[in-house]
Amino acid sequence: MIGQDIQKAADLLKKGDLVAIPTETVYGLAANALDTAAVARIFEAKDRPSFDPLIIHTDRIEKIKPFVKSIPEKLQVLIDAFSPGPLTILLEKEATIPDLVTAGLPTVAVRIPAHPMSKKLLESLDFPLAAPSANPFGYISPTRAKHVEDQLGDKVSYILDGGNCDFGVESTIVKLTENGSVQVLRKGGLSVEALEEVAGVVEVNDVSSSNPNAPGMLKSHYAPKTPIYVGEMNSAVKKLKGKRIAFIGFNMLNFSLPVEDQFLLSMNFDLKEAASNLFAVMRQLDKSKKYEVIVTDWFPEEGLGRAINDRLRRASSSF
Repeated sequence: MIGQDIQKAADLLKKGDLVAIPTETVYGLAANALDTAAVARIFEAKDRPSFDPLIIHTDRIEKIKPFVKSIPEKLQVLIDAFSPGPLTILLEKEATIPDLVTAGLPTVAVRIPAHPMSKKLLESLDFPLAAPSANPFGYISPTRAKHVEDQLGDKVSYILDGGNCDFGVESTIVKLTENGSVQVLRKGGLSVEALEEVAGVVEVNDVSSSNPNAPGMLKSHYAPKTPIYVGEMNSAVKKLKGKRIAFIGFNMLNFSLPVEDQFLLSMNFDLKEAASNLFAVMRQLDKSKKYEVIVTDWFPEEGLGRAINDRLRRASSSF
């Protein structure tokens, strides 16, 4: 059921049920992070492997502190600058956070979402929410309430409808390394450039893992059912000749394909707009069943373009 009843969502979460919640990045599939049975329902509903850790959400930093050993000063500066918002920080956890949430790791990923509806919900709860993206594991993340309903159906008790997500890509995950520098583990809605304005030069992890130490780091992720090929457009179109091809572009058409088969993400050359539209367009193409393959170019490797390229890289197929 889709609705906007925050109290109903809170009551269901207190009972141990699953509720899909809107955030500024994507919709999350939420459960009481301190209730192991409720968290287990997330993994079951998503068909998510238990070795892939989850992010916990709350509405203010004071409610995070009881669940972590400490917050290093350099990460506190980032929290002050970018939270609420699309920033997730990796911290050493206290034993009160179940091992199922963290895949047995000693660290937990935490964030404070900026969406006003989820903020009100979290303010009403005395426990944090574990909330990965509200989609079957490995598939395209949902940016609208209807996407959640289409994918998970009755596996979720309630879908809190907060409209379309602003960013359309997941949060940026950072940690503090042993040498005291900030490292980006997953590129997302907060750009590397914005982080560097506050923290100085940051390290960027460009290697996904099949044994992740933070959420969203698996090599294959965010993928549509329709094969998607990225880069070397002219070569790809030649190799795929005879197939029904859809093209996802930034703001320019590809003249080797019919205009009606092309889907541009931002006519304004706006990477934030492109990121917010990416998953919705991939889902639209998948659902239409009109196309056999999707092709796209790499986006500018700057700002949110880095996050878009990261998602495309992990969604892509190879010839």
